[in-house]
Amino acid sequence: MGEYVWFHDVSWHSAYAIYFFVIGICAGLSFFSFLSWHRTELAGLRKPAAYASFVLLGLGGLLLIGDLSQPLRFLNVLNPAYLHFTSPLTWGSLNIVTFGLASVAYLVMLRKGDEKNGKLLALVVAVLALGLPIYTGYDLSVHQSRPMWNTPVMPVLFVALAMASGAAASSLLTGANAAAQATLRQYLIWSVGAVGVVLIGMLGTTNYGGSAEELTYIILTTGTMGLIFVGLGIVAGTVAPVALLLAPLGRQQGGVVIAALLVLLGSAALRYAILMAPQQLQTLY
Repeated sequence: MGEYVWFHDVSWHSAYAIYFFVIGICAGLSFFSFLSWHRTELAGLRKPAAYASFVLLGLGGLLLIGDLSQPLRFLNVLNPAYLHFTSPLTWGSLNIVTFGLASVAYLVMLRKGDEKNGKLLALVVAVLALGLPIYTGYDLSVHQSRPMWNTPVMPVLFVALAMASGAAASSLLTGANAAAQATLRQYLIWSVGAVGVVLIGMLGTTNYGGSAEELTYIILTTGTMGLIFVGLGIVAGTVAPVALLLAPLGRQQGGVVIAALLVLLGSAALRYAILMAPQQLQTLY
């Protein structure tokens, strides 16, 4: 496998895993803020989710800028002369900027109490938010020399993680609203279940692939990385929340809150392991 891996360092640092985690919650919260216009039990979530999403967008932007060797280079994404539309990074940058502008407009409408324009902008923001996990997953999937990343289901996994993270964060923001908790419980079950299905497919194709894929599987499932990926990501952050939510305790506020915290822990662990494990492999050859 070593002959086609031409770089032998870890070029995507852990800060990107934090960014993936933050931007996923950001996208999920935007979706649930939009959903609040159509589900009366989520009406109280509308403003908190919108404001929290915008704050997380700012944090994610700072993480990206801070990771640059020359931070002022982020201005290049606004310069048409530097845009290469065959690169997913270009589309991702445009998506982030457009999403940010739409979010500001949406927050202005919320402050004004303009329901007509607010509802329309909520839809625009939600559509643009969907692009955030899609482009981050696509950024990884185009790397042909990195097993586990190079799969067309990577954007699907990131969308499912964004929905799960957003539902978890939303359930924490709703507090003691039992009706909202009941609705968010359903979204948690289905989104976390979707994450589990995609992970099973990815692990199967990785374990039964070529030598590079099999070595990546070993790194993912053993040692410290195995503890993070399997222990925190799959067992604690995927299997345990679904089991809890299906149990009687999971129908109560305390059970939903515990499940939400586990989902957030698991989604962070999964993003870290999926980002770092394939890069560890290339340092060995």
